[in-house]
Amino acid sequence: MDNETRQFVRRLGFPLGFVGFIWVVHIVHAITGLDMTRLGINPRHVEGLPGILTAPLIHGSWEHLFSNSVSFLMLGAVLFWFYPRIALRSILWLYVLSGLGIWIFGQPNSFHIGASGVVYGMVSLVFWSGIFRRNVKSVVLALIVMVVYAGLFEGILPGKEGISWEGHLLGGIAGILLAWYYRKDIEEDEIAPEEEEEEEKRYFLPRDTFEITMAQRRALYEQRLREQQGEL
Repeated sequence: MDNETRQFVRRLGFPLGFVGFIWVVHIVHAITGLDMTRLGINPRHVEGLPGILTAPLIHGSWEHLFSNSVSFLMLGAVLFWFYPRIALRSILWLYVLSGLGIWIFGQPNSFHIGASGVVYGMVSLVFWSGIFRRNVKSVVLALIVMVVYAGLFEGILPGKEGISWEGHLLGGIAGILLAWYYRKDIEEDEIAPEEEEEEEKRYFLPRDTFEITMAQRRALYEQRLREQQGEL
């Protein structure tokens, strides 16, 4: 395996593995006919707490599964490729925070399933990273995500039956918080917004080339020569 292939697997292995796993779960559900809805998040019920871990793995339909899979792969690729230092940590935190938020604030006596909250969190994370980091790369990625996923903002509004708008909204809020928290975790290809000190700047010629006299230059040469002879 060459370096490029190894790098590709390292950066995209997690998104591909997660999507593959949720497809296996849905195929098992389709074949066996088991009712997995009860594994979702039941807000403010103790028995619904395990759903924080299991709910994102369960989807109500093939359309729901396909939509979340494509978005998770695309956004996962963006995070692991352009923000590798924070990608895995961010996704794991989005997973937990979006689920915990649903359990605390979600509509009672209902079961919330699907990875949509994590997806909304990833969209929010990439967009707000551009706002908080304000370098060229992050701003361009934020604009691309805003254009591609502009239609998702409708999903945070209440009123649509069968859609966990709370999960979408809370996932988005978690993405904002993480973008702010990780704003100073600079990637290797990002330039820190720090002004260079005068003495650290590099010049093609020594800065005093045209400021010292010939006699001074000769004296410096003789001093260096004596130092070299002393070392010998």
